[in-house]
Amino acid sequence: MDRAFQRTKIISDHLLQSNSPHIISANACLSYSPPELTEVSHFDIKEMRKLLDGHNLEDRDWLYNLVIQSKLFNPRQVGEKVFVSPDYNQTMEQQREMTMKRIAYLFERGVFQGWLTGKGIEAALRKIAQAEVIEMFDHSLSVKMGVHFSLWGGAIKFLGTKRHHDKWLKDTENYVVKGCFAMTELGHGSNVKGIETVTTYDSNTGEFVINTPCESAQKYWIGGAANVRNFSFFKICMQHIRWSFRSLKLMGKIKGLHAFICQIRDADGKICHNIRIADCGHKIGLNGVDNGRIWFDNVRIPRENVLNSVADVSPDGEYLSAIKDPDQRFAAFMAPLTSGRVNIASSAVHISKIGLSIAIRYALSRRAFSITPNGPEILLLDYPSHQRRLLPLLAKTYAMSSAANHMKMIYVNRTPQSNKTIHVISSAFKATFTWHNQRTLQECREACGGQGLKTENHVGHLKSEFDVQSTFEGDNNVLMQQVSKALLAEYVAAKKRNNTFKGLGLEHMNKPCPIISSQLTSSLLRSRQFQMDAFCSRERDLLSRFAAEVSQYQVKGQSKQYAFILSYQLAEDLGRAFSDRLILQTFIEAEATMTTSSLKDVLGLLRSLYALTRMEEDAAFLRYGYLSKENDAAVRKEVIQLCSEVRPHALGLVSSFGIPDAFLSPIAFNWIDANSWYAVHQ
Repeated sequence: MDRAFQRTKIISDHLLQSNSPHIISANACLSYSPPELTEVSHFDIKEMRKLLDGHNLEDRDWLYNLVIQSKLFNPRQVGEKVFVSPDYNQTMEQQREMTMKRIAYLFERGVFQGWLTGKGIEAALRKIAQAEVIEMFDHSLSVKMGVHFSLWGGAIKFLGTKRHHDKWLKDTENYVVKGCFAMTELGHGSNVKGIETVTTYDSNTGEFVINTPCESAQKYWIGGAANVRNFSFFKICMQHIRWSFRSLKLMGKIKGLHAFICQIRDADGKICHNIRIADCGHKIGLNGVDNGRIWFDNVRIPRENVLNSVADVSPDGEYLSAIKDPDQRFAAFMAPLTSGRVNIASSAVHISKIGLSIAIRYALSRRAFSITPNGPEILLLDYPSHQRRLLPLLAKTYAMSSAANHMKMIYVNRTPQSNKTIHVISSAFKATFTWHNQRTLQECREACGGQGLKTENHVGHLKSEFDVQSTFEGDNNVLMQQVSKALLAEYVAAKKRNNTFKGLGLEHMNKPCPIISSQLTSSLLRSRQFQMDAFCSRERDLLSRFAAEVSQYQVKGQSKQYAFILSYQLAEDLGRAFSDRLILQTFIEAEATMTTSSLKDVLGLLRSLYALTRMEEDAAFLRYGYLSKENDAAVRKEVIQLCSEVRPHALGLVSSFGIPDAFLSPIAFNWIDANSWYAVHQ
């Protein structure tokens, strides 16, 4: 009635041509209120950041500031704040040029010092921390450096020997030599064993002859190959490769995967003789990377250019390797890809943090609708439905952050005995974290409404920039199948060891199967023991089911490989169960390290929200009867309650990510000022 009276008065004054100087009274505009004015942190944000980042906080902050202070990183003032981000409105060529200029800037300031020649765990962690910061600014910049340092440089370091280290390693770190990594082909990506590039050894000249025998063998998606790199590192499968030995009876023998160095451009950037290169063209994202295609037309390289830490060829053509098993040799040649999966998994968590920081800060200052007549509009994050959209994703990101730190520490402390563990964990986490990142960015985009569509607000564009993570360095579905295969191998081996499981965290299989209570109270649902029991029960049952199904297919005459293919649904469920259990396990371990009750309390809320959200989401809990319908309903109800309890901590939780304001976006702060008329013309 008040509104009706007000409207009637305005119309009446207008019709009566009132003498009032203000015929229609102006309503007060919406005003931005920083969430910091009303949101109180209930825990130590700095201590929480130490837990999340895990290592090298000073190195991260130094690099953040290095980026923010340079005009090369496209600083743009919006309202009272300055933001840095790539200019995605630039052409593909301009983005590539800016990427190289930024690399030069970082190199000149010593960012890459020790990235290849540094020794020890501290040097490795420093490199990882700095790579994560760069990834948060621009994916193209990160991928260019990842290809050069981790793939090209890492292959020389781990697959080469002293002659290669002396010749290439320091020059690679100093960008005297620029390298790329040419493994993927048009016809084969995930199936590396199927690649078709042909190499023949000519014992008369002591050279390898590399040839692209057909169009499907062209090297494809080779980052850095299109227009700026000087050298290409690539792996070649020997299945279809004929080594010319002096003994005719050895001609054509299959020797498996091997790695060679081949120069594709001269010092002036001109393409070398008998090599053809074409651009892969414009992409939905990552256009600062010059992905190219390469054809080799009987290109000759010296024998010394084979990376020979795993296998070598003598001058007279004798094949030399201490690893006799072809499968083990293949695994050794694939080792450099492990670092890529570790970096991708870790970066996916950080990009999720950016999306959530923007969407949650926006939800803490943006209002919509009121629940009483003439009442104030409600903050988006005070709506239970909005909490339900964002806060479980926040809990998952916290859990995955702990898991990523766990994975990185295993990687930097790796030994030959732990290589399998690293491969399985990095494969599982790379798939799980990148899937989570894409879902998070999509939900954050929608939660920001129309503002989420603007490139300057990052969230929408980050989706296209990081979409590639789901398929490069291993298609996620294929990686999850590798995880399940590894778990199946452990299961079979354990049966031969009188049911003793060792490794991959499967020791819980040695204990009696946990019993899930039929009456799930709130306190039980939130207990660490119940959550671990539920996750372990699911994993052990799925592993047993998977092994039984594969065995049944084999009994019916199917090969082991085809039996595995036919059991793909259980394999997918098992891969996710393994990943979820390990994430929860590492989160519980991180929670236990906290000595402050306020930190332990909020981490306990997040841990429960993560665990129960996964129980609610994964149909396996109902499909295989780990939870009854009544218990599933109880889980869902508890998730809603946990969201409401996490809500007061939302600002503190995203602030604990330690991301500088400049790396976020205008709608994370004063979005009214950022969209004002003044902002358009400043």
